[in-house]
Amino acid sequence: MNSTPAFIPEYNKPDAPGVWMNFDNSVSIYMIVTSEMSFAEAAQSAFYILKDAQERFPDWPRSFYVDIEGHRNVDHVFDDDWIEFQQEFWFSTLAPFLTSFDLPLTGPLVNPESQKNNIPDSLHINS
Repeated sequence: MNSTPAFIPEYNKPDAPGVWMNFDNSVSIYMIVTSEMSFAEAAQSAFYILKDAQERFPDWPRSFYVDIEGHRNVDHVFDDDWIEFQQEFWFSTLAPFLTSFDLPLTGPLVNPESQKNNIPDSLHINS
Protein backbone atom coordinates (compact mmCIF):
# COMPACT_ATOMS: atom_id res chain seq x y z
CA MET A 1 0.00 0.00 0.00
CA ASN A 2 1.49 3.29 -1.14
CA SER A 3 0.08 6.19 0.85
CA THR A 4 1.35 9.72 1.07
CA PRO A 5 1.60 11.10 4.60
CA ALA A 6 -0.56 14.12 5.38
CA PHE A 7 1.10 17.50 4.99
CA ILE A 8 1.65 19.16 8.36
CA PRO A 9 2.65 22.82 8.09
CA GLU A 10 5.24 24.42 10.32
CA TYR A 11 3.68 25.65 13.54
CA ASN A 12 4.67 29.29 13.63
CA LYS A 13 2.10 31.56 15.21
CA PRO A 14 2.30 34.99 13.57
CA ASP A 15 3.35 38.00 15.62
CA ALA A 16 0.27 40.00 14.58
CA PRO A 17 -3.33 39.22 13.63
CA GLY A 18 -4.08 38.68 9.95
CA VAL A 19 -3.37 36.28 7.10
CA TRP A 20 0.29 35.43 6.50
CA MET A 21 2.04 33.49 3.72
CA ASN A 22 4.68 31.05 5.00
CA PHE A 23 7.90 29.82 3.42
CA ASP A 24 6.45 26.32 2.96
CA ASN A 25 3.52 27.49 0.80
CA SER A 26 1.13 27.33 3.71
CA VAL A 27 -0.91 30.11 5.28
CA SER A 28 -1.06 31.16 8.92
CA ILE A 29 -4.16 32.94 10.13
CA TYR A 30 -4.11 34.69 13.48
CA MET A 31 -7.11 36.22 15.22
CA ILE A 32 -7.57 37.76 18.64
CA VAL A 33 -11.08 37.61 20.09
CA THR A 34 -11.36 40.69 22.27
CA SER A 35 -13.34 40.83 25.47
CA GLU A 36 -15.82 43.19 23.76
CA MET A 37 -16.69 40.73 20.96
CA SER A 38 -19.86 38.69 21.10
CA PHE A 39 -20.00 35.06 20.04
CA ALA A 40 -21.65 36.04 16.74
CA GLU A 41 -19.07 38.77 16.04
CA ALA A 42 -16.18 36.40 16.73
CA ALA A 43 -17.73 33.65 14.61
CA GLN A 44 -18.30 36.02 11.67
CA SER A 45 -14.78 37.47 11.98
CA ALA A 46 -13.20 34.01 12.03
CA PHE A 47 -15.28 32.94 9.03
CA TYR A 48 -14.43 36.00 6.95
CA ILE A 49 -10.70 35.88 7.72
CA LEU A 50 -10.76 32.20 6.68
CA LYS A 51 -12.58 33.18 3.48
CA ASP A 52 -10.02 35.95 2.85
CA ALA A 53 -7.17 33.45 3.23
CA GLN A 54 -8.78 31.10 0.67
CA GLU A 55 -9.31 33.97 -1.79
CA ARG A 56 -5.75 35.29 -1.45
CA PHE A 57 -4.04 31.87 -1.34
CA PRO A 58 -6.40 29.40 -3.03
CA ASP A 59 -6.24 25.87 -1.62
CA TRP A 60 -3.02 26.42 0.33
CA PRO A 61 -2.80 24.50 3.63
CA ARG A 62 -4.13 26.75 6.40
CA SER A 63 -3.23 26.94 10.10
CA PHE A 64 -5.53 29.11 12.22
CA TYR A 65 -4.39 30.51 15.60
CA VAL A 66 -6.90 32.05 17.99
CA ASP A 67 -6.35 33.92 21.24
CA ILE A 68 -9.33 34.88 23.40
CA GLU A 69 -9.08 37.84 25.77
CA GLY A 70 -11.44 37.80 28.75
CA HIS A 71 -14.67 35.81 28.42
CA ARG A 72 -13.84 33.91 31.61
CA ASN A 73 -15.77 33.45 34.84
CA VAL A 74 -14.51 34.13 38.38
CA ASP A 75 -12.66 30.79 38.37
CA HIS A 76 -10.77 31.88 35.20
CA VAL A 77 -12.58 29.21 33.18
CA PHE A 78 -14.06 30.16 29.81
CA ASP A 79 -17.71 31.23 29.90
CA ASP A 80 -20.13 28.68 28.43
CA ASP A 81 -20.42 30.63 25.14
CA TRP A 82 -16.66 30.54 24.65
CA ILE A 83 -16.41 26.85 25.40
CA GLU A 84 -19.13 26.34 22.78
CA PHE A 85 -17.22 28.62 20.37
CA GLN A 86 -14.05 26.53 20.69
CA GLN A 87 -15.76 23.15 20.66
CA GLU A 88 -19.09 22.88 18.85
CA PHE A 89 -18.84 25.91 16.57
CA TRP A 90 -15.19 25.58 15.64
CA PHE A 91 -15.16 21.83 15.05
CA SER A 92 -18.43 21.73 13.10
CA THR A 93 -18.02 24.92 11.09
CA LEU A 94 -14.39 25.98 10.56
CA ALA A 95 -12.16 22.99 11.27
CA PRO A 96 -13.01 21.14 8.02
CA PHE A 97 -11.56 24.09 6.06
CA LEU A 98 -8.24 24.03 7.92
CA THR A 99 -5.17 21.82 7.95
CA SER A 100 -4.48 22.67 11.58
CA PHE A 101 -5.55 25.08 14.30
CA ASP A 102 -4.61 26.22 17.76
CA LEU A 103 -7.31 27.31 20.23
CA PRO A 104 -6.79 28.23 23.90
CA LEU A 105 -9.04 25.36 25.00
CA THR A 106 -7.54 22.64 22.78
CA GLY A 107 -3.98 23.67 21.99
CA PRO A 108 -2.56 22.78 18.56
CA LEU A 109 -4.49 20.15 16.57
CA VAL A 110 -4.09 18.74 13.06
CA ASN A 111 -7.17 17.96 11.00
CA PRO A 112 -7.10 14.18 10.36
CA GLU A 113 -9.00 14.73 7.09
CA SER A 114 -7.87 16.67 4.04
CA GLN A 115 -8.59 20.38 4.26
CA LYS A 116 -11.72 21.37 2.33
CA ASN A 117 -11.52 24.46 0.15
CA ASN A 118 -15.14 25.00 -0.91
CA ILE A 119 -15.87 27.61 1.76
CA PRO A 120 -19.49 28.84 1.63
CA ASP A 121 -20.19 32.43 0.63
CA SER A 122 -21.56 33.39 4.04
CA LEU A 123 -22.09 32.20 7.58
CA HIS A 124 -25.56 32.31 9.17
CA ILE A 125 -25.81 32.03 12.94
CA ASN A 126 -29.14 31.34 14.61
CA SER A 127 -29.41 32.98 17.99
